[in-house]
Amino acid sequence: MRDILLIMKVFGRFFSILAVIIIFVGCTGYDKVLKSNDYRWKYREAVNYFNAEDYVRASTLFDQIAAVFRGTDLADSVYFLQAMSYFNQNDYIMSGHYFRTFAQTYGGSPFVEEADFMAAYCYYSSSPRPELEQTSTIQAIQAYQLYLIKYPETDRKAEVMGYIDELRDKLVEKAYISAKLYYDLSDYKASIVALNNCLLKYPDSKHREEIMFMLLKSSFMLADNSIASKQKDRFQDAIDDYYSFAAEFPESSFIKEAKKYYRLSAKFLGNDIEDELETEKKQS
Repeated sequence: MRDILLIMKVFGRFFSILAVIIIFVGCTGYDKVLKSNDYRWKYREAVNYFNAEDYVRASTLFDQIAAVFRGTDLADSVYFLQAMSYFNQNDYIMSGHYFRTFAQTYGGSPFVEEADFMAAYCYYSSSPRPELEQTSTIQAIQAYQLYLIKYPETDRKAEVMGYIDELRDKLVEKAYISAKLYYDLSDYKASIVALNNCLLKYPDSKHREEIMFMLLKSSFMLADNSIASKQKDRFQDAIDDYYSFAAEFPESSFIKEAKKYYRLSAKFLGNDIEDELETEKKQS
């Protein structure tokens, strides 16, 4: 038993030393490539590293040779693989920059459509969750729209439209979250502006019912807390918001509370709403 353990220990040390040697040789070979002035060799090694999914080394080598191969028959291959190397490292800022530069520089390359698609995809991959600033989301939508204009016959049309819809949903959610923040903070004046803008920009929002109710409540609360000289107009705004909400969502779970704000607003204005409410009750 002790002999077996000894043999295993010896083999363990042997393989550890072998692994170190392999790593050392590999690093030495890579160092030689880095220091070499044989740019064709560097290109071949960069491609080999790329194919081996060693994208850090590949991108370093492509960075070294990109300027050297500018204007040659390999230029588009070098620049495209350079962009892909950064993309595969999840560096969407650098890869997006290189893809956009490629598409602008090598319009006749067989890789140009792929570069345009990947440039848009880098924006898409950089798009944050809805709570955060959405510049990358807007840039992604614009890039995908431009892609469809440039390549109307692309096989990726359905895929691209799916990305655009997903990105737009994120903008809708961002607008809703931003508007609701003012509402939750009881900043009703700002809430009214934000909620109206949200409805104007995204009329088909899945949050439309809730947004319209929050708009009604914001109008009422603003009126109720206003100075006397402004209350009449603001309570009238609340009544108008109620009519819009009730007409569109008569069966809403918010309708009972909405009617309360309507009654209180009408009472302040001295409007006689009993006949109207009785008719409404009979119809329901």
